[in-house]
Amino acid sequence: MGTASSTRIRVAEPADAAAAREIYAPFCRSTAVTFEETPPTESELADRIESTLETYPWLVCEHDGQAVGYAYASSLRKRRAYQWVAELSVYVADDARGSGVGRGLYESLFAILERQGICDVYAVTTVPNPETVAFHERLGFDRLVDFPAIGYSDDDWRDVAWWRRSIGEKSADPEPITPFVDLQSTVDTDLESVVRTGEDAIEVA
Repeated sequence: MGTASSTRIRVAEPADAAAAREIYAPFCRSTAVTFEETPPTESELADRIESTLETYPWLVCEHDGQAVGYAYASSLRKRRAYQWVAELSVYVADDARGSGVGRGLYESLFAILERQGICDVYAVTTVPNPETVAFHERLGFDRLVDFPAIGYSDDDWRDVAWWRRSIGEKSADPEPITPFVDLQSTVDTDLESVVRTGEDAIEVA
């Protein structure tokens, strides 16, 4: 692929909610990948995209003008002391899995979040899930802890694993993170090239 014009990573907009819902809904209805068992409405997803972008990136991967995956960051915990860490989520359309879309989206998130001042990123996954485990291991995440039978979903008790990857240095006196909306308005930041960092990892047929 790589940076061919037919495939690109860009910042999401509320108007992407319909495409995001089409990708996300099957995970809600027929898997335990997410504990959100009822798919959110298009309006709810639009609100999530808009509110997320105030502080964190929400990215979409497009191929031939169609969304094939998306990923975003969110707060791991709400208190000020946790502002230098973020939780990541990624969802890829069924026919685009195995093509590097998830990796590309994560690599772009890493680059943006590092610019914002985020030091560590976390992922929370249900297990067993060999594909998800392999995905996070390939991207340099360390598996920190498993919580056995912590959630009941899809007619069974599910284990959950927490993962972490460091993406930035931790200083003794860290500056507050830069909200994503402020990063977008900084004229001396080539944000588009940072957003497109992960495109070379993608090989959509």
